[in-house]
Amino acid sequence: MQKDLVDFERNLAAYTGAKYAVGVANATDGLQMAFQAGGLKPGEEVIICSHTMVATAAAVHYAGGVPVPVETGPDHLIDVASIKTAITPRTRAICPTQLNGRTCDMDAIMALAAEHKLEVYEDAAQALGSKFNGKGAGTFGRAACISFYPAKVLGCLGGGGAVLTNEEEIYTKLLLLRDHGRDHTGDVVLWGLNSRLDNLEAAYLDFQLKDYPGVVTRRRAIASLYQQRLGTCRQVKLPAAPDAEADHFDIFQNYEIEAEQRTALKDYLKSREVGTLIQWGGKAVHQFRKLGFTQNLPITDALFTRLLMLPMNMAISDEDVNYVADCIVDFYGR
Repeated sequence: MQKDLVDFERNLAAYTGAKYAVGVANATDGLQMAFQAGGLKPGEEVIICSHTMVATAAAVHYAGGVPVPVETGPDHLIDVASIKTAITPRTRAICPTQLNGRTCDMDAIMALAAEHKLEVYEDAAQALGSKFNGKGAGTFGRAACISFYPAKVLGCLGGGGAVLTNEEEIYTKLLLLRDHGRDHTGDVVLWGLNSRLDNLEAAYLDFQLKDYPGVVTRRRAIASLYQQRLGTCRQVKLPAAPDAEADHFDIFQNYEIEAEQRTALKDYLKSREVGTLIQWGGKAVHQFRKLGFTQNLPITDALFTRLLMLPMNMAISDEDVNYVADCIVDFYGR
């Protein structure tokens, strides 16, 4: 935790519009510590979207809370109507996942939270630079996590993450929680974790952050080309095109489509040497029954039979995108 980390935290906060940024070992730890710093009590419920990595639920669990997964909306983000039906007297917070580089309708979520006197935390692991109505992902609620896992748009050499917050009290507690509960004198004042962002990783990330806007611009260009080539293919549903919705600025961490005959399409693309991916191993959070989830979420169940991620990275060329699109058109033409 030397000067490189301090510099990166300052620059990251400035980029996101948050007052504070705290570097941590990974986003899962970061979200867990955010809940702890915010005072989540044992048994209190946190509503999450079932279309997220199990890490979101794990962060709630290990902070002492109870994760409550709800349905996924048409944009693959948390369904606001499902949040309403999941609120109980035990509900403490809502934790939307800003998935695939897109930020949820935070106006609706913040209004719902205010109406029911709930707190909001964000899993913004995939959304650094994404905005809703001009406001950055990770700056709406009490705190949010960002991931720097190598597969993220801003990735480090191994594990890494950050917590964003505008609250000084949460910020101060996060500094303790990430370093064994030690204060600036070295005295241990609370139970903490060993979850520091390595100084070398911080320097590497800070170097990349300078070029990050250009990286986002390129990913949006790739998404535009996919839209141009596949927008009229009735067998697939694409993410919203860049600039298609004035209130959203998406960074396209992933390019996740819905596809008819998903498995057959995936196999066909593999035969044409096109790699694809199904997030979370093809399971939504509520489908991990061994963790104790009992929710019935038919919309999300159906969605997970259609989801497929197409290549989206900084190595792919326009020629590559056109080849992927040609393969998809060929498959459905057959």
